[in-house]
Amino acid sequence: MSDFDHIDSLLGDWPYDPETVNVRTVKGDDGREVVQMRIDLGVLQLEFDGRPDGTRPFGFDTYLDFLVGESINSDDFKLNEEQCEEVDREFIQYYHRRVCWLKIQRYDLAVRDADHTLALMDFCTGHGPDEQWSMSHEQYRPFVLFHRTQAAGLHAVEESDPESAIIQLNEGLEKLRNLFLDNELEEYYEENELVVRLTEFRESLRDQFNVGQTLHERLAEAVATEQYELAAELRDRITKQDQTGR
Repeated sequence: MSDFDHIDSLLGDWPYDPETVNVRTVKGDDGREVVQMRIDLGVLQLEFDGRPDGTRPFGFDTYLDFLVGESINSDDFKLNEEQCEEVDREFIQYYHRRVCWLKIQRYDLAVRDADHTLALMDFCTGHGPDEQWSMSHEQYRPFVLFHRTQAAGLHAVEESDPESAIIQLNEGLEKLRNLFLDNELEEYYEENELVVRLTEFRESLRDQFNVGQTLHERLAEAVATEQYELAAELRDRITKQDQTGR
């Protein structure tokens, strides 16, 4: 038996800890950086870019990219059984890698992978074989939105832009609110654990960095109270801010 027939040394040097998410980055023999997750029965190794398993389905960067191309050529494209299985694989791979990014505080990459998962969910909703199968993925949208919003806020804090972090958190909370509205569950929105955690994070940033109302928040308040001249002025300021990046 050669040294490459087992991974005893790897597992022995990196014990599994059930109390935390075990993640690290290492370099492969070719010098590329990969991320590894230690699980109960071994190690998952995921690529930094493209699909986590490093494959290119049918020559595309991801299976979603392949499916989008297939759907363009059909007016009534529906996923078949084999395609559904491949979609499930891609969901799981991106979930594992997103968790890795959050653990090692690569929040920009967590946002990127969350966006891919949300796009894959959108595709499933539009092209799934039936509603039940589509909902098997759609049910996780609040959790993915939570991860995405949390990571976007933390990344903005890393970039020394707490006001932008609050804007990101507000945008994520609004998407969650709309999700609750669409499913006629608005009465449960305020008490939802994910909403509570994001709201607490936002308010902690206000306190920590002494951030008052953002321009977007002032705009929403002006519209709600029918202060239309002020709203127009705030819109102009937001547009100028977006154009200058300040």
